[in-house]
Amino acid sequence: MARPLIQSSSLYNSSSSVDLHKSSARTKILRTQLRFLEVEQTHLRLLNLPSCNSTPKLRALKEPMTLTKEKVDEKEMSAVTKRESNEFTTLKHRFLNFKKDKYLKNLEHFQGLANEQSPKFLVISCADSRVCPSNILGLQPGEAFIVRNIANLVPPYETGPSETKAALEFSVNTLKVENILVIGHSCCGGIRALMSMDDETNSSSFIRSWVIVGKSARTSTKAIASSLSFDQQCKHCEKESVNRSLMNLLTYPWIKEKVNKGELVIHGGYYDFIDCSFEKWTLENNARVGDEVSIRNREFWS
Repeated sequence: MARPLIQSSSLYNSSSSVDLHKSSARTKILRTQLRFLEVEQTHLRLLNLPSCNSTPKLRALKEPMTLTKEKVDEKEMSAVTKRESNEFTTLKHRFLNFKKDKYLKNLEHFQGLANEQSPKFLVISCADSRVCPSNILGLQPGEAFIVRNIANLVPPYETGPSETKAALEFSVNTLKVENILVIGHSCCGGIRALMSMDDETNSSSFIRSWVIVGKSARTSTKAIASSLSFDQQCKHCEKESVNRSLMNLLTYPWIKEKVNKGELVIHGGYYDFIDCSFEKWTLENNARVGDEVSIRNREFWS
C-alpha cells in the first residue's frame, strides 16, 4: 500500500514543478510586456501624444503624416469656426440693437403686425447684396412685401410657375397692395449674363434658364444700342428689362383688371449705386404704343 502513496507523491511533486515552471514563464512574459509598454510610453511622451489607449498610439506612430494632416485640419477648422462666430456675433448685436431701439420702442406697432399685415407696396428687386430696397428706400416692417430674384425679372403670365409669380398672386389678391415697384440697378450681374448669352448654347445653367426671361429686353437693346460699348449696352438693358417686366405684369389677368379699375399702380425704378441716385417712373394705365408702354411721372432723386 506504501508504494502507491510514493507514486502519488511523485506525481504531485512533478505536477507542482510544472506549475511553478509555467508560473515563472508567465511572470517573464508579463515583465517583458510591461517593459515594452514602458518603452512605448516613453516614445509617446517624447512625441507629446496622449496615453489613453495603446492601439491608437501605435497606429499614430506608424502614420505620422496622417496625424500631422489631422492637426492642420483641426487648426483650419478652428479658424473657420472663429470667423463664423465673429460674423454671427455682429449679427447678434445688430438684432439686439434692433430689438432695443426699434421693436421695444414701437411695441404696439409690431404686435399689430404679428396679427396681420397690409403693405401698400409690392417691391420686386434684384438679389444683389448691394441692392437692399429696405435700406435704400427706408422701408419699415409692414410697409412692403418684397420679392428679390436675379436681375429683378418678372416672367409673363403664360410661362411656368415661379416664386415670383406666386408672390404676385399673394400680394395682389390677398394683401391687396396698391403699388408694384420693379427696381433695376447699376452693374447688374444678371443683366450682364443675359447680354453675354449665346442664343445657340444649350446650357443646363439655372442662371441662364432664369435670365432668358429678359430675352426681349436683350433683343431690343441689341437693336437700339448696337453702336455702344458692351458696358453701355448692359446699362441700357438694365432699364429696358424693367420696362419689359412692367409689360409682363399686365399679362396677369388679376393685375390688369386692378390697373384698369385704378386699384393698382405699376412703377419702375432704377438705383445707381455708383453715384447713389434713384430714377422712378410710373406706367401709364393700359397705354401701349406698338410693343412699347407709355410712362409718366418720371423723377430723378439724387
